[in-house]
Amino acid sequence: MNKFLTLTLLFISAIIFVPSAEAKTPVKTTDTMGNITAETNFQRRNRSYQRQQRRYNQRVRVVNRTRIVRIGYRRYREVVQYRYLPNGRVQTRVLSRTRIR
Repeated sequence: MNKFLTLTLLFISAIIFVPSAEAKTPVKTTDTMGNITAETNFQRRNRSYQRQQRRYNQRVRVVNRTRIVRIGYRRYREVVQYRYLPNGRVQTRVLSRTRIR
């Protein structure tokens, strides 16, 4: 009985206190010819922004770093190229290896 009362009170309070969502129409401005300008300008800017984002996401980031590697008793300075691909993969390539000791 207690569970039933608490559930009904919860349900009633949710119905009463939940604000109703009102649908508002977007504000449209018209120029002297009667054409809608604000909305079309927004769509144009939004399209170009999306294009820029797509172009940025397709780029491959390339970073060259040096590291010191020990192979057996010898030490080498390697210049390694890291390529960060858009899908999260990383490709590494050794560009040069010079002996230090």
